[in-house]
Amino acid sequence: MPRLTSAERERAIRRLEDGDTPETVAATFQCHISTIYRLLQRFVITGSTADAERSGRPRVTTPRQDRHIFRSHVAHPFRTAAETARTVIGTHQAPISRQTASRRLRFRGLRNCRPARGPVLTVRHRQARLHWAQGHLNWNNVRWQNVLFSDESRFCIDHADGRVRVWRRSGYRYADNCVVENNAWGGPSLMLWGAIGHNQVLGPVIFQGLGPGPGNGVTAQRYMDQVLHPHVLPFFQAHGNWVFQHDNARPHTARATQDLLHRSGIQVMPWPALSPDINPIEQFWDLLQTQLNRVVSRPTTVAHLDRAVRQAWTNIPRQASNTLIGPLNAPPMPGRHRC
Repeated sequence: MPRLTSAERERAIRRLEDGDTPETVAATFQCHISTIYRLLQRFVITGSTADAERSGRPRVTTPRQDRHIFRSHVAHPFRTAAETARTVIGTHQAPISRQTASRRLRFRGLRNCRPARGPVLTVRHRQARLHWAQGHLNWNNVRWQNVLFSDESRFCIDHADGRVRVWRRSGYRYADNCVVENNAWGGPSLMLWGAIGHNQVLGPVIFQGLGPGPGNGVTAQRYMDQVLHPHVLPFFQAHGNWVFQHDNARPHTARATQDLLHRSGIQVMPWPALSPDINPIEQFWDLLQTQLNRVVSRPTTVAHLDRAVRQAWTNIPRQASNTLIGPLNAPPMPGRHRC
């Protein structure tokens, strides 16, 4: 028997107030007489025909269990909600569901996110990073604006972006138009060098003569011939008070490279090992990759990739380097860098 709507309840009360009997009203609305009696009783007590608030389904976890679920994931962030659910026996004397554990975590402010990726840091690495941070803690914006940050990055034809999503129907996972094809090693690629500073962008330098096999990568000689001599040395001749930053890659720490920089009077910033996350140029590479992802026709050859990279480089606003370097002296965000 269907429930009475709000309008029907109001009409039933008016009929009763006009003198109709509950039996007559029940026959008019085709409902059981007990329904009219309960409706009348509710109206007399509360003055309303609306349903009383319901408590809903009883919670299957106690407040103590809710705290246990929250603290377990604060202590072990990579633990899954399903693992926690299997260890919590609810008030219904059975393990709670994964959805219940997830709801308890979301209510406490925890969200299921992709983890940030970083290198494996030993105690020695962490101490070196902390020492570097303490040594530059009192640098002001003027000093940071006189640092030229540099790095190399490889860009491949087949770029596997884990954030790509596809809209598909059930059972169409392996349909040709729903599969992202990519080479396990990224396919043909280009090695780029670039540098950024306050109001300064050097590059892109696309290394020439690279190929597969030992000795065909970026060597100290290629680094000096294609980067330092044509780009870095002229820049520091015009900006003598700047500091040059590059990481501890072998071409950078080679004796010939260090001798060239020393003879040229270029001050090099000491850099802790395995610390790309504190180099603002890494975010510049992300901007470049974002521009490449907007290319309508996907590069299929190295020559096409070369043109696409150069065009994407020019599409990045020149003030982007100032935006990336500006916050270096700001108070650190919790969990922003690892020490």
